[in-house]
Amino acid sequence: MHTGKQLSTEIDATVPTAARMYDYYLGGKDNYAADRAATEELDKVVPSTRRLALINRRFLQRVVRTLTQEYGIRQYLDHGSGLPTQDNVHQVAQRIDPTTHVVYVDNDPMVLVHGRALLEQDERTAVIQADMRDTDEIFGHPETRRLIDFSEPVCVLFNSVFHCIPDSDTDGPPVLARRVRERLAPGSFMVMCQLVSEDPEVRDFVTDFMGQATQGRWGRVRQEKDVESYFEGLEILEPGLVEVSTWRPDTEVAPRQLTREWIEFGGVGRIPQ
Repeated sequence: MHTGKQLSTEIDATVPTAARMYDYYLGGKDNYAADRAATEELDKVVPSTRRLALINRRFLQRVVRTLTQEYGIRQYLDHGSGLPTQDNVHQVAQRIDPTTHVVYVDNDPMVLVHGRALLEQDERTAVIQADMRDTDEIFGHPETRRLIDFSEPVCVLFNSVFHCIPDSDTDGPPVLARRVRERLAPGSFMVMCQLVSEDPEVRDFVTDFMGQATQGRWGRVRQEKDVESYFEGLEILEPGLVEVSTWRPDTEVAPRQLTREWIEFGGVGRIPQ
């Protein structure tokens, strides 16, 4: 099991992070020149990335609304949550039921600072700094224990974060997904998606570029078959594992993926009851 080193509380504005690049793509203000420069270089080879970030965000919002409204989920544990934007998990869920509890997990110190400032007045929501592979630390954290009852159904989110874990890691996505799944009550949900490409040149370019840009804080762009392995032992909700703009779209005019050089691929699985 992963037992990560002490996480830094210092914010380094000179090294891009996935969280701040994502924030920039979503039109946020919590990013630096290094993050913006990295996104511009990435766009030269994979120009659909900004649209992909927006598509992914809307997938997250639809999933949370669906699980809260239709399946009665009132607890969310969001791994690699990123910087707060509009319509975060707690906002979407608490509009349906204000008593919903949410714990956000991220290893980026900037996420911790901004998240805690945003959530100061919300007793039902917390942000903790942890490596998403440190399952023991996350599940045993005082804030998690305060807000999440793991004897009841919970939704665990790994939304667009597994590509930040390298293949060489012994706690790779399939292992991590299985370890978390084993701790969840029947009727719980796992939301998992990541960047994939069936083009080996795109996979290698983005993996190498992001690895260098973030000084190793990156994993790998994978293939659809890899993501399918994460859902072993889960009942997959309709419409199955898909390019996420097609997961229960609100309308026919919702933003869709226009190019296929890479896509966000995944879905929602349920622990059998």
